[in-house]
Amino acid sequence: MRAVIVNGKMDYSIMDVKEPSAAPGRVVMSVTYASLCYRDLLELMGYYPRMRFPVILGHEAVGMVTESMDPRYKAGDRVVPMLYEPDGTCDMCLRGEEVYCRTRRSYGEDVDGFFAEKASISGNALVKVPPWVSDELAVLTPCVLAMIHKGLRRASLIPGESVLVTGAGGGVGIHAVQLAKAMGSRVIAVTSHEDKARELRRFADDVIIGSKFSEEIKKRVGEVDVVIENVGTPTIGESMRSLRMGGRLVLIGNVNPNEAYEFKLGYAIMKDISIIGNVAAHRGDIWRTFELMRNHSVEPVVAKYGLEDFGKALDDLRNGRKIGKILLKP
Repeated sequence: MRAVIVNGKMDYSIMDVKEPSAAPGRVVMSVTYASLCYRDLLELMGYYPRMRFPVILGHEAVGMVTESMDPRYKAGDRVVPMLYEPDGTCDMCLRGEEVYCRTRRSYGEDVDGFFAEKASISGNALVKVPPWVSDELAVLTPCVLAMIHKGLRRASLIPGESVLVTGAGGGVGIHAVQLAKAMGSRVIAVTSHEDKARELRRFADDVIIGSKFSEEIKKRVGEVDVVIENVGTPTIGESMRSLRMGGRLVLIGNVNPNEAYEFKLGYAIMKDISIIGNVAAHRGDIWRTFELMRNHSVEPVVAKYGLEDFGKALDDLRNGRKIGKILLKP
């Protein structure tokens, strides 16, 4: 089968590899779509030092079970994996918090991922996809929609509150706009691209263009209750200034890992701001998000590439050329 193999920093190739086979507690999944994430680019750039080589890249996928040695799954089940394999036995797993598993192994980093025709997956990592969720939406759920849902729940979002989304034209951002809207929020989208703003106006209550947005926020809507920060150091200062007293900042993205943000403790204290780091989701988050989408529309905004076009897809991700998420079709 064909797969994207990473051998070292910015050293990858698309090549033929042996197909995986089922093993006790595991299934083989035929990959329908895999999704390209900014984390994949950061992994290639060397920001994940524990990454083992060689490894098949990719941690977002949807597909069909073709072989199973886990009694919970059978051939023909449509499934999505979490971003990692939990052991299922540690104290975190037993609390239902698999995302904090003590010995979790991440796909595309510790174990082979999903930029391939088929993948071997632990049954502990899988969630069945309900019939009302399309493949294009399912592939976005564990790493994007369910992760956002988890962050907004941790921020104790109340229907009717206002949510500001930075980097709103990106793969996480445009779906965060829709999910926050589905959860009953007034949503303000921030982007630096005029062409992406046109698409965002389909989903957001208000759209602001530019990196200096806090004053414009105050003019249009006043201060906001919650910020979903998808960009990191380039926008976090403006995000903090956009929050009301008692507001909550959900930190998700950081596009410049080498840059440090000078954090002013007094500002956060005097404004009584809650800062919530948020990464990944567990099974419960994924299922709750599927259930939310039973009655609330979320539209997948995607661009599709063949697996052989991985290099072009990666370049488009790096340069922000596409709105929404990039999907790879093996």
